[in-house]
Amino acid sequence: MARFLLTLYITLMAVIFAGVANMVFCKLPIARRFTIPMDGGKTLSDGKRLFGENKTWKGFIGMMILGSLSQIIWGLCLTIVPSLEQYNLFYAAYKNVWQTNSWIGLLLGFAYVLFELPNSFMKRRLDIRPGKTAENRWKWLFVFIDQADSLLGCALVVALLVPITWQQFLGIILVGSGTHIIVNQVLFRFHLRKNPF
Repeated sequence: MARFLLTLYITLMAVIFAGVANMVFCKLPIARRFTIPMDGGKTLSDGKRLFGENKTWKGFIGMMILGSLSQIIWGLCLTIVPSLEQYNLFYAAYKNVWQTNSWIGLLLGFAYVLFELPNSFMKRRLDIRPGKTAENRWKWLFVFIDQADSLLGCALVVALLVPITWQQFLGIILVGSGTHIIVNQVLFRFHLRKNPF
């Protein structure tokens, strides 16, 4: 079990770093021209927004760029500790070089934000405010979905690039979701998130 968890964390640690960095980036008063909603403020025939105010081009592009940079930096860190490098699933099939890490990180960042969009779409249909979760008996289901959607995208990228077991696929989603909740709690404490989930 320890080796299983270590493999998941070593493989996706760069995505965790990128997610935190992107949260900080979105709060900074830079690149303001990209702080525009991805849906352009448009509504559908039901009168509700497509994704809402929180899904901006700044966050979307930021996650891809920071995903790439984080993967490069994490790859360099792992060359310093070769005993950990072997646990990264990507390096079983690809060399740990910055060129490879740049496009792997870009793909992971892209999948991370892309797979958040269907959830945002559904929440707008259910009148759940942007940045919030459901306040009814389905609350914990939506808390899980809020954390798992982006991890599903990352798990698919990993599965497309390297051979993994179904246990590893589910592990990325479940362990990643649990980690996501913990990270969100920390970000909430430091006022980088408006809510703890």
